[in-house]
Amino acid sequence: MTTTEAPPPTSEDAPRLRRPRTRKRLVPYWLLLPGILWLVVFFAAPLVYQASTSVQTGSLEEGFKVTWHFATYWDALGEYWPQFLRSVGYAATATVLCLVLGYPLAYLIAFKAGRWRNVVMVLVIAPFFTSFLIRTLAWKTILADGGPVVGVLNSLHVLDVTSWLGLTEGQRVLATPLAVVCGLTYNFLPFMVLPLYTSLERIDPRLHEAAGDLYARPVTTFRRVTFPLSMPGVVAGTLLSFIPAAGDYINAELLGSTDQKMIGNVIQSQFLRVLDYPTAAALSFILMAAILAMVTLYIRKSGTEDLV
Repeated sequence: MTTTEAPPPTSEDAPRLRRPRTRKRLVPYWLLLPGILWLVVFFAAPLVYQASTSVQTGSLEEGFKVTWHFATYWDALGEYWPQFLRSVGYAATATVLCLVLGYPLAYLIAFKAGRWRNVVMVLVIAPFFTSFLIRTLAWKTILADGGPVVGVLNSLHVLDVTSWLGLTEGQRVLATPLAVVCGLTYNFLPFMVLPLYTSLERIDPRLHEAAGDLYARPVTTFRRVTFPLSMPGVVAGTLLSFIPAAGDYINAELLGSTDQKMIGNVIQSQFLRVLDYPTAAALSFILMAAILAMVTLYIRKSGTEDLV
C-alpha cells in the first residue's frame, strides 16, 4: 500500500502560513493592551505631570512655570520632616498591631474554624461594605470622652500608663496618638488577615503531623514549620498595611489633633488649602521614594526577593 505525500508549500502559500503564526504571537500583546493603556493614562501620565509640577515656581495668580527648581525637595523635607517621621512611626506601629492581631485570627480561620470558616471570613471582610470615612467616624464615638471604653480604661488605670508613655493625654483618648493608631489598625486589619489566611491555607496539615511524629512541641512546630511557610503572607500583609497607612490622612484628621498630623495631611493641605502645588508634589515624591526604599530593604531582609 503506497501513501502519497503532501506537496511542499510553495512561495505563494508562505504568506498564508505566516499570518496565523504572526497573529498568535500578537495575541498576548493585544490582551495586555487595555491594562497598559490604563496604567499609562491613570498612573504614568499623572506621575510625569506631578514630577514636572514639583520643579515649578510661581504662584496661583501669576501661574506656575517649569524652572527645574529642585531646591523645593530639600525645603519641603527640611520643613516637614517631623510629619514624615510621625507617619512612619504610626504606620509601623499599626502594622505591627495588625500582625499581632491578624495572625492568630488567620491561623484560626485556616486550621480551626472548620464549617464556620466562611462565616468568619465574611466577618473579616464585612468592614469593606462600609465607607472608610464612616468607619473612622465610628471610632470617634467609641473613643468619646464619656463613652464606656474610656470609662473602663480609666477604672483600670490603663490611661495613667498610656499617658505616662505619651500615647494619651490625661483621661482622654481622642486627639492623641493612641486614637490615630487604633483607627489605622482597625481600618487596615483586613489587609493583613487575608494574605495571612491565603498563605496559611496552603500549608499541608501533614507537615504538622510529621512534626508531631518527630516529637516536636506545638511551639516548635509553629516556629520551625508554620511561621516560615507563612512568610509570603506576612510580607504581603505588612506591605498592604504599611504602605496605605503611611500615606493616610483621614484617621489623623478625624481622630487626632494638630500634634498628630501625618504627611498625608500636609500634602492634602498644600494641594487644597495653601495651593502650593510644587511643595505638595515634592512631598508626594519624597513619600513615594521613602516608602519604596523601605519596602525594598524589608523584602530583601525578609528573604522573599521573589516578591520584588
